Amino acid sequence: MTRTPPRNELNEEHWQAFLERPDVMMGMGRRVFAHLPSSPRCQLCASPFVGAGGAVMRVIGKRQSPGNPLMCTSCEKQLLKRRGGAEVESSLLFADVRGSTQLGERLAPAAFRDTLARYYTVASDAVIANRGIVDKFVGDELVATFPPFLGENHADRAVAAARDVLTATGHGDPNGPWLPVGAAVHTGRMWFGTVGEGSHVEITVLGDVVNTTARLVAAAGAGEILVSADAAKAVRLDASLERRS
Repeated sequence: MTRTPPRNELNEEHWQAFLERPDVMMGMGRRVFAHLPSSPRCQLCASPFVGAGGAVMRVIGKRQSPGNPLMCTSCEKQLLKRRGGAEVESSLLFADVRGSTQLGERLAPAAFRDTLARYYTVASDAVIANRGIVDKFVGDELVATFPPFLGENHADRAVAAARDVLTATGHGDPNGPWLPVGAAVHTGRMWFGTVGEGSHVEITVLGDVVNTTARLVAAAGAGEILVSADAAKAVRLDASLERRS
């Protein structure tokens, strides 16, 4: 069921202007921070929280928020100041492990946890490298968005990230993937912004585009990327590729 986006008319104009054009400074910052080890990272600015990279970020005042663990304290402060969101044309990527139930039955609990942790890391890195935002992991499913403020050609970036996720999980390797994953990309108008109460805030996307992408990824086999007609048009995919209904 599609959730109704929260309304804050005072901030909606701010968000609309922010979302619809590339933010050059944020783009530069993410490119720099993305090369610092290691995951997990802030979903907005890509600053790392742990390791050597995390130590560097703490020097400039960026550390993992205790209340909002998916973002740094600096980005959290800005979002709490400007709660809300707006509608924007964007692209979504969903990537889901195929046969995870059978995999969980086959592996010891600790080995299954380590496998999923490795997947979370490589999938997140693929999204960050293609200027996207990891919205969430729902069990073994990745949900990521590629909004315009992080760069042009959001559909191209989403498809490139999907390819990188499949490559990173071993699809195309002679011995087969170390984790079977299917992916889907869809483009459309969605609500992008923050939800939460009090000092807790989360970045999320809402709308029927989310439901459509979820249905697409459910139909994707291991090693497949299903791209909706809208996303395929934006990416200018080869018209001779297989079509499904």
